[in-house]
Amino acid sequence: MTASTPQADYETAKRNTLLILLVPLAIVAAQALGLYALGRTPICTCGYVKLWESNAFGSGNSQHLSDWYTPSHIVHGFLFYLLAWALFRRAPIAWRFAFAVFIEAAWEVIENTSWIIEYYRGNTVSLNYYGDSIINSVFDTLWMALGFVVAWRVPILVTVFLALALEAIAAYVIRDNLTLNVVMFIYPFESIKAWQTAIGQ
Repeated sequence: MTASTPQADYETAKRNTLLILLVPLAIVAAQALGLYALGRTPICTCGYVKLWESNAFGSGNSQHLSDWYTPSHIVHGFLFYLLAWALFRRAPIAWRFAFAVFIEAAWEVIENTSWIIEYYRGNTVSLNYYGDSIINSVFDTLWMALGFVVAWRVPILVTVFLALALEAIAAYVIRDNLTLNVVMFIYPFESIKAWQTAIGQ
């Protein structure tokens, strides 16, 4: 049996790393293809791509690289890191990361089905929501990935503080955030909807 050398170990680690990185990339590619099959447009129908869309109630929301719902996707990353740690704490971090990417990508496709879009329009503040552009949806997954990496690298208390701060800022500015989005999706409260809708009037 031939003993391994540092160079051989390095080459093996590099191949394994490349293979592991290809899994999340393949998932995101499948997400984009799934969205295309659903009829989503590659970019905003306005014909250009913005780094930041500040109007949460306009037609450009959910069409560009980031918007006021980007904080929610970063918080997704925090939560998916926790979930992956709880379920697969003995698994390598790269595979837990791939698991998180899979959940986010799957939700992004489901979120852009006609039924979910109409449900959002009828039961939440997202009255002008007609689905994401593909580039927006892909970047939502990338923002989640950023949140996952942050949760992996920083102390727990910092992650909790960042999650609360992001939720509070979004709630203050647009009267919506991940928590309210989940609540209104599960059980739409007319009082919350009235409060949210009033900001756009």
